[in-house]
Amino acid sequence: MARNALIIIDVLVDFIDKNGALYCGPTAEKIVPFIKKEIERTRENGGLVIYLTDAHKPNDKEFELFPKHSVKGTPGAQIIPELRPKRGDVVVPKTRFSGFYGTKLGEILKENKVQHVTVVGVCTSICVMDTVGGLRDRDYAVTVPKKGVADFDQKFHRFALERMRKTYGAKVV
Repeated sequence: MARNALIIIDVLVDFIDKNGALYCGPTAEKIVPFIKKEIERTRENGGLVIYLTDAHKPNDKEFELFPKHSVKGTPGAQIIPELRPKRGDVVVPKTRFSGFYGTKLGEILKENKVQHVTVVGVCTSICVMDTVGGLRDRDYAVTVPKKGVADFDQKFHRFALERMRKTYGAKVV
């Protein structure tokens, strides 16, 4: 039987908390209640809840582009308390923008017979957009709720939503 999945990207202390190393701003905090409801709805409907989480090494090359953040094992790399995983949820650590690069995400989706994926989290123009592109490259139906994504830069946020809709064919609602 086909399943739906909810992929939650980088709802980590370093991105969501005001004191985080790479705080995405107040728009990131505002998406938390929406994501919490989506998690509950997905669980109630028998869907799969997947958390993609940055888990960088202390000397990660990404830190040439962005401040040091979400180093594996640090408090900043932890999922925020309001959205912590429960038994049956899947946590997939990642080291790059796309949730598919060097991870088992593709295998997890196949093993669970997922056909439709809803994507929420941060940052819209980076990890969200790159993961949505990877999902569409693999022919998954994808929905991106505007109320469930946030970015540092509102111009890039709007561009990413349009690109996911027009170029990738994701349903942006």
